[in-house]
Amino acid sequence: MQSLSVVIVCKNEAGIIGQTLQSLQGLTDDIVVYDNGSTDHTVERAKAFTAQVHQGSWEGFGKTKRKANALAKYDWILSLDADEAIDTTLKESLLNFEPENDKVVGEIKFKNFFVDKWLRFGEWGNDKHIRLFNRKQVNWDDAPVHEKLVMPAGVSVKKIHGYVLHKTVKSVDDYKYKVQQYALLNAGKYHQMGKKATWVKRYLSPVFTFINYYIFRLGFLDGYAGFVCAKITAGYTALKYERLRELNRVVGSGE
Repeated sequence: MQSLSVVIVCKNEAGIIGQTLQSLQGLTDDIVVYDNGSTDHTVERAKAFTAQVHQGSWEGFGKTKRKANALAKYDWILSLDADEAIDTTLKESLLNFEPENDKVVGEIKFKNFFVDKWLRFGEWGNDKHIRLFNRKQVNWDDAPVHEKLVMPAGVSVKKIHGYVLHKTVKSVDDYKYKVQQYALLNAGKYHQMGKKATWVKRYLSPVFTFINYYIFRLGFLDGYAGFVCAKITAGYTALKYERLRELNRVVGSGE
């Protein structure tokens, strides 16, 4: 066992969380699941693997993840989503992880799946994220969506061998709905930041997004799945800026 805590924030992930928690068995004695209002069997399935299941309110991605980190037993945190299992190579790497100091963070490669297909190219190809860190030095910001880790000066990045197996797309319709929700949340974030929805952003950015992921980043090599992912991401960009335009107009009109 390793002296680190795995922290998972989730809602209505009964269909996948069992696979994720199963992949973590033997890694640590502290797996924290923070559920924010599931109406399915997520909580019951999580309790089959860990006693550290907490239920609480949703305060946006950044604040909620930071609140969940505070519930962990150890300062070293492996932050995962409910649909992010780890492979055996990553588990072995984590078991052998010996940081030189508290300012080391671990960068991990991701295998992103569209239903059952591993996307090797496009937006999700060559994907990697920092998900291992010491909460005394590093933690999430307050962003309601697209949260980021706040890291002090002097932090060094260590590459961790192995993969997180990210199975986020259950179906095309499910993915479209999830992306739409992110677009609306991010529009609200941009609005608070005072950003503008210019003509270029509303009409040209979605086109460039599709061309970038499908052509320049070789998404077409992933076949139909690559096309669908690029198309949905372009739709996300269009919806985000259209919603931002609506929010800015409401404020401008004094409503």
